[in-house]
Amino acid sequence: MNFPVLKAAAYALVHAPNILLTHGTTQLLEGAKNEQSQYLKELPSALRSFDQAAAYPPNQAYIGAIKPKDLEQIAQPWYEQKLESASRFGPYGEIMPEDEFYALMKIVDVFDLIKLEKGFRAEIQAKLEKHPLFDQDDLALLGPGADLEDLQKMLKADASPMKIGSDLIGAVAPAHDLDQALSASIMFENLAAKASAVLVLRHLFRENGIDPLDVDYIIECSEEAAGDMNQRGGGNFAKAIGEMCGLKNATGSDLRSFCSGPVHALVSAAALVQAGVFKNVVVVAGGATAKLGMNGREHLKKGMPILEDLLGAFAVLISSNDGINPQIRTDTVGRHTIGSGSSPQAVLTAVVTDPLERAGLSIRDVDLFAPELQNPEITVPAGAGNVAEANFKMIAALGVKRGDLERSELADFASRHGMPGYAPTQGHIPSGVPFLGAGRDLILEGEIKNFMIIGKGSLFLARLTNLFDGISFLVEKNPGLKASAGTAPKDEVRRIIAEAMQDLAAILDQ
Repeated sequence: MNFPVLKAAAYALVHAPNILLTHGTTQLLEGAKNEQSQYLKELPSALRSFDQAAAYPPNQAYIGAIKPKDLEQIAQPWYEQKLESASRFGPYGEIMPEDEFYALMKIVDVFDLIKLEKGFRAEIQAKLEKHPLFDQDDLALLGPGADLEDLQKMLKADASPMKIGSDLIGAVAPAHDLDQALSASIMFENLAAKASAVLVLRHLFRENGIDPLDVDYIIECSEEAAGDMNQRGGGNFAKAIGEMCGLKNATGSDLRSFCSGPVHALVSAAALVQAGVFKNVVVVAGGATAKLGMNGREHLKKGMPILEDLLGAFAVLISSNDGINPQIRTDTVGRHTIGSGSSPQAVLTAVVTDPLERAGLSIRDVDLFAPELQNPEITVPAGAGNVAEANFKMIAALGVKRGDLERSELADFASRHGMPGYAPTQGHIPSGVPFLGAGRDLILEGEIKNFMIIGKGSLFLARLTNLFDGISFLVEKNPGLKASAGTAPKDEVRRIIAEAMQDLAAILDQ
């Protein structure tokens, strides 16, 4: 069977300390409860500079500048370390400064909801002219710029501010005067998700030499909802993003399932390609402004910098089998069914051991597992523990229970079959997908033969069910193209054609 392949992956981060202050839900709720909050007064002093965020080792791992396992050799806390070789650009994408991101939000704003202050607009154009992803057509979309007085009038009319420190450099107007689904705060949130997705998708094409016109379908899988009061969440982020990236031959749709949404999207993409419906499917997701500073109180209490200051985005291209790129084993898809049970053991049994058993594989046969890869420096101080490590321990325990592993192998299972968590807490971003780029490279370089992507989600957050969610799949080295059943090998086809041509020539000579 010729399975679909993982052809390319890209990753981007956006440093967003001011968006954290104005749009992170933790900060918004704190301000609504207590305008004189001590937390809000102290918070700005704990925000990182762009250089600090860019040099942070987990962020460099995310954009591919170092491998995830390299983090094991870096002393913790990582936020006290600085990678001297750090750059905003990496093999998979970039870490974008907030001022440039504000400009990108304006570029993707097709309804002219955003106005940028004139002075800022002139300064940012000069910066974007040096950026490899933007051309003069993009810069023309920045518009003429607005006076500060006009921006202040917009704020009085319920616009949402765009700030750099105490400076007002822009504003996002509501898209409707009564519809809460089109309020300024929601439009800011959705434009930020769209802009960060556009950023990473352009990197996918640029870094991998891919022609956007070759893409047939787009699946967008962030956690935001695009729509109006009559169809909240109706979409379509996918086509909106594709429009800004030149995907003129593609259609698309949005897919949601909390943290496991991206893995559902990847499985759907693989199925569409394997079925022959589409040849090239992009899976893409932008960042979630709501989750910025989500655990800020706990970080501040412990004297830490605020580490949740980045929007995360990723893009992946799934294509028909080329005989080279790692293949996605669609026959090993693990799924947490409605009847699976909600205990951690039940979830991991459904998405790890059950699919491996169907494929005749053991836990030992998987080189690396990529479950929820949340950065522990974010989650441990907040009381959520080391999420990645907990998953590896549970997988190892299941391996011992099944007889795949010896009890003596429990202690070093994470170091042999796992990796440190390094993803930002953006909900949909950590579950498995950050490793697609690194895992693909490791297979192509011959360092591993396979890896498993595991997505898990907390469906109870929507208050409609108490169920958990989970889905997984195996990626493995491509063994080369195989002739489909009933299809003659290429040499045989050539022989038949040659004989037919000879017979035709003989008939014409008669």
